[in-house]
Amino acid sequence: MAAEAVTVRYGEVTALSAVSTRFEPGRIHAVLGQNGAGKTTFARVAAGLVPPAEGAVTVFGRRLAGGDVAEARGAGVELVHQSFALPPSFTVAEVLQFVGPKAGLFTKRGIERHWQRWLDGLGLGLDARARIRDLPIEMQQSAEIARAMVSDARLLILDEPTAVLSPKGTERLFARVRELKAQGVTIMLVLHKIREVLAIADTVTVLRGGELVAGPVEAQDLTSETLAELIIGEAAARLDASDRAALVGAGAQHQPDQGRPDAPPAVVLKGISTASNTRGNGLSEVDLTVRCGEIVGIAGVEGNGQRELVAAIAGLEPLTAGEISLADQRMETASLAARREAGLRIIPFERNVEGLSLSSPLWENWGAAQLVGGSLLASVRPRNLQRSAEAAFQAWDVVFSNTAQPAGSLSGGNAQKVILSREMDPGAKLILAAQPTRGLDIGATMAVWKALRQARGEGAGILLVSSDLDELFDICDRVAVMVSGRVVAEFAPPWDLKAVGRAMTAAGQQPALEAVP
Repeated sequence: MAAEAVTVRYGEVTALSAVSTRFEPGRIHAVLGQNGAGKTTFARVAAGLVPPAEGAVTVFGRRLAGGDVAEARGAGVELVHQSFALPPSFTVAEVLQFVGPKAGLFTKRGIERHWQRWLDGLGLGLDARARIRDLPIEMQQSAEIARAMVSDARLLILDEPTAVLSPKGTERLFARVRELKAQGVTIMLVLHKIREVLAIADTVTVLRGGELVAGPVEAQDLTSETLAELIIGEAAARLDASDRAALVGAGAQHQPDQGRPDAPPAVVLKGISTASNTRGNGLSEVDLTVRCGEIVGIAGVEGNGQRELVAAIAGLEPLTAGEISLADQRMETASLAARREAGLRIIPFERNVEGLSLSSPLWENWGAAQLVGGSLLASVRPRNLQRSAEAAFQAWDVVFSNTAQPAGSLSGGNAQKVILSREMDPGAKLILAAQPTRGLDIGATMAVWKALRQARGEGAGILLVSSDLDELFDICDRVAVMVSGRVVAEFAPPWDLKAVGRAMTAAGQQPALEAVP
């Protein structure tokens, strides 16, 4: 694939500026950059989703007009989006039958047998009979890859493919990517984690502010430090030792502060349980304490009760047993408004679904927290909220045009900063931070970590749910591991990666908590 002076504009914003580069076939090419650097736009131009204002893309000798998905697919290009788009009620076989070549009559069992043989040959470990909604996250991604490969993709583009995966899931994805490379498929990976790039890529291309900074460069010729400097530029020189270590993937070696062992508790959970939901998940006798001025991490393979834990503390999931005390106030049946009044703040799992209304203006998204628990008859002054929102966004370095623009127009990092500016106020006593850096570039990740550390220093308790062990090891004072809705182990520095990994993959429910110093 070759890009020739590709320029993309959205109104007055230039997303890509005369980008020219060339990717050799049959190799794995990583495209990096911070949010807003133009990575996803570049991928969408190659896939025919976005027409360039200037320049063109050539794929396997075929010059594409641009803005034509059918033409790009005809040339062998397939894009797997970060946000999965397969119909949840379909089985894997039905998805493949729908998008794949049609031939003659078929029966349900017939298409299942046909596509199972095809899937087995692809090595993705998928059951053709499984419904998309019932698949774990990483298997949903495998289904997306299978959908792309049905059309005999010669250039497969994966946009932030590790953003929703556990460390083990990432390893399995990379194994599949290497298998596809061995079959002659050219891979373009849009990534943001440096250690992942150096683990999988043959070449690296870096974008910054819509411009090509470097690349393609042979990955073997790069170090994590030089790559970080390429991505964030002059800002790399201003990082302290802790952030620099985390940035390049050395977080497991960093030892955070030990918190305040004598501080009062921000939240105490005593034997809390919830009913099993439609996914078969529920909490079972969870005991956990987070103290003021302490960051406690929640580790675990995704789907082991992390979402249910956050929902139970927030009052969105009713308890079947147990007690919740927030800042010394019993909260089992309290409303969300009462919990916020007591100091609960939430950074939700899905910022674009649970955290923001993408079609609503920024000031309304920010001001929503001011209205929780208030009277419906209370006067609301939009102009005052707009001014307050603008001041908050400026304090949090949100890149925005005006407070009236829709939240959906922001990059992922700036959208997360909007949520942080709303939730991390002086009244916060307990902050539930659920995957707060998922899908963010390194600059935005640093901003989130800085905010969490600052909140801890100001006395807030923080419960941090993350699938990134390096992240947990870098900023947490303790880490609890969840398996099947139970807390099965707790760890404190010095961190033992292998022990945490064993706890995360423990089979079944353990009868007692394993305390590991």
